[in-house]
Amino acid sequence: MSKLNELHALGQAVWLDSISRQLIATGELAKRVEGGLRGLTSNPAIFEKAIAQTGDYADAIARCARQNLDAKSIFEQLAMADIRDTADILMPVYASSQGADGYVSLEVSPQLANDSDGTLHEARRLWREVARPNLMIKVPGTSAGVPAIRQLIADGINVNVTLLFARSAYDAVADAWLQGMEVLAANGGDVSRVASVASFFVSRIDSAVDALIQKVGGGAADELLGKAAIANAKLAYQSYQSRMAGDRWKVLAARGAHPQRLLWASTSSKNPAYRDVIYVEELIGPDTVNTLPPATLDAFVDHGVASQTLEGGVDQAQRSLAALALHGISLDAVTDKLLEEGVRQFADSFSTLLAAIDKQAQAFRGA
Repeated sequence: MSKLNELHALGQAVWLDSISRQLIATGELAKRVEGGLRGLTSNPAIFEKAIAQTGDYADAIARCARQNLDAKSIFEQLAMADIRDTADILMPVYASSQGADGYVSLEVSPQLANDSDGTLHEARRLWREVARPNLMIKVPGTSAGVPAIRQLIADGINVNVTLLFARSAYDAVADAWLQGMEVLAANGGDVSRVASVASFFVSRIDSAVDALIQKVGGGAADELLGKAAIANAKLAYQSYQSRMAGDRWKVLAARGAHPQRLLWASTSSKNPAYRDVIYVEELIGPDTVNTLPPATLDAFVDHGVASQTLEGGVDQAQRSLAALALHGISLDAVTDKLLEEGVRQFADSFSTLLAAIDKQAQAFRGA
């Protein structure tokens, strides 16, 4: 049994946090799916790397330039082509899992992260234009994103909620998902055909908290290095389990609904002192997803250990986070800052991408 199938047997799906024309055209993605990969996520930074930093899309950009499309329209043409092709490759997984897996995510413009109405409008449009049942529309879990998420779920649209760092933000998103599902059911919709994940970011939390611990320095504080992110994720999973034990969910489950799984994102180890697969091995549990960049996925296949870890060490996780506060470190302040930075970084990547596309398009028009 492959390592990815071992994780699947333990209740966790592995998705790939990468997309590119080369990945699709060379057959690499299809090969990874054969090896147990069960989905794929994208974001503006990933598309910026794929499109702006390679020549793989030059012919397509040239065709779009001749149609006088602007940079954002060109990007959407390129992105949707990759997303549709990826969705088609993943369709057998979607079919065999009865809609539990086999998804590919496409994000609304990060420039809309604080615009509920704009997010809702663009998400609905992308859903219609991609026209694949195994598409997930990616929406940032900001305060403005929450009402859009609720309505999209009520519309019957699959949603990947991204940029979750704080457990309070996850709870707000999970409540919005549950409310949206109840509205969909009340309106006669088929709740079994709607899927959602809540993407909880991991390693970025350790990077930020470890820097603060090192400022405190010494003894007991140093023992907390590399502990915050996994502890935060384990407690979020406890919240998930409590919600799934509730009567509101049981009513939906009886109608065939899929749970909104927690998806572990930002799972590459940023600190070379830590095991390169730490955010895979320490967060394995039922009804979860881990989306891995190619290098981390390959590392886990090579030397990772698959065993149930997510439900253990909860008391220690609570003690670790309590100890941070005793050292004057506010996890809430850290996660608030990470959300702000994450929104800005994705917006910056998107702007850089559009500028690169525009430059190439202008060159083709000039030629």
